[in-house]
Formats: sequence, C-alpha cells, structure tokens
Amino acid sequence: QVQLAESGGGLVQPGGSLKLSCAVSDFALSYYAIGWFRQAPGKEREAVSCITGSSSNPITYLGDAVKGRFTISRNNRKRKVYLQMNDVRTGDTAVYYCATQNACMKDAPVLSWGQGAQVTVSWGQGTQVTVSP
Repeated sequence: QVQLAESGGGLVQPGGSLKLSCAVSDFALSYYAIGWFRQAPGKEREAVSCITGSSSNPITYLGDAVKGRFTISRNNRKRKVYLQMNDVRTGDTAVYYCATQNACMKDAPVLSWGQGAQVTVSWGQGTQVTVSP
C-alpha cells in the first residue's frame, strides 16, 4: 500500500500563503491521481484539489471554494505533490489530507490516505506547526 506524508501545515494569517507537501512512497507515482482533501471541525471531509498521474501534462482540478487561490502541482522525480495556498481565509482552517486515487473524479475511491496536516488561518501571533495524528 502506498504511504503518504503531509508536511508544511501551520498557523497563517488571513491573506497569507502556505505550501503543503505530500510525499508519496511509491515509485509508480505517475500511475496515481493525487487528491487533496480537508476536514474542518464539525464538518464533513471535502475534496479540495486533484492532479492526474501524468507528469508531462497533468490535468488539475480545483474545488470552487479555492479556485483562483490554490494551485496543485506534482514532481514525480521527487515523489511529491504540492498544494500552494494563497490568499487564505479563516474558512480554510482544517486538517488537510492527501490521498491516492485512480482518477480525479467525483466519488472516485481513495486508495491511501496521509495522516493529515493542520492548517489554521487566524490573526493569532507566532507560528506553530502541528501534524494531526
């Protein structure tokens, strides 16, 4: 089973930027679509973005809530997928998960989940990096 590990989460102020990384253990990364999902407290997990398996010409999808602000990309050589989050809002606060899928399609089954990375958008002071269990 493919193992995934998110990193880059933390505390960011509204309007700021954050970049999440998803490290994928499998050398066959080019065969999988990678999706980003998020779950806010008291809410259901929702799809955020997805990128198909082709490194040379990947197709990307972004949810309506993040279009124009988030960008997804992948580097198969490094076995990583990135979620660049710009102009973040308090509503983006959630645990972010990356996952492998056979396709970037609604309701496409998830094959493997990462452990999650907490992203908190707040005017609070300082930086705090947490990784959800």
